[in-house]
Amino acid sequence: MKYPGGINFDKRKEEIPINYGNRGMNLEKELNDTNQYYLSKNIAFIYKKPTPIKITKTEYKQTGIKILEAFFASPSTTDYNGLYKGKYIDFEAKETTSKTSFPLANIHIHQIKHIRNINDNDGICFLIVRFTKLNETYLLTSFDFLNYIDNNKSKSIPLSYFKEKGHIIKDKYVPKIDYLEIINKIYGGAYFGNN
Repeated sequence: MKYPGGINFDKRKEEIPINYGNRGMNLEKELNDTNQYYLSKNIAFIYKKPTPIKITKTEYKQTGIKILEAFFASPSTTDYNGLYKGKYIDFEAKETTSKTSFPLANIHIHQIKHIRNINDNDGICFLIVRFTKLNETYLLTSFDFLNYIDNNKSKSIPLSYFKEKGHIIKDKYVPKIDYLEIINKIYGGAYFGNN
């Protein structure tokens, strides 16, 4: 289509490219907002775990202390933990740009060991995985996650496994990622002592 003055307008050139930068921050922010909502409504007490850092060099300024050098003091376990209806809850949140699978390289061996420990001790443990290009977010229980890695040599979990064993978390307005709705469906009232 030509506009006045003979200017060509190609709609395809005007499309804004999708920016996949800070993918993990989008999911993290939405989970933090969701957890804040749960806290404000006295539903659950779930917090983002801080990464253990050891500070080795600082500089004192008039505005405060500036950290010049630091390193990770110890490997972190999972991203979030807390309490829900008297039960310990613990989970890892990840995003992937893949449309077909979730790379297991995103989960470290010490995290798998931690997930196994929580699972073996009757805690509520799971992964929340977002396939960013598909705009799909899944909750996969620790049981199904461990079952997959214990019985497969693959370096990734296929999307089909999430569709079969996982639980899709539909976006809501408030809270944005209502994962506790899924937890209630998975475990039911008996798990939480409700008859």
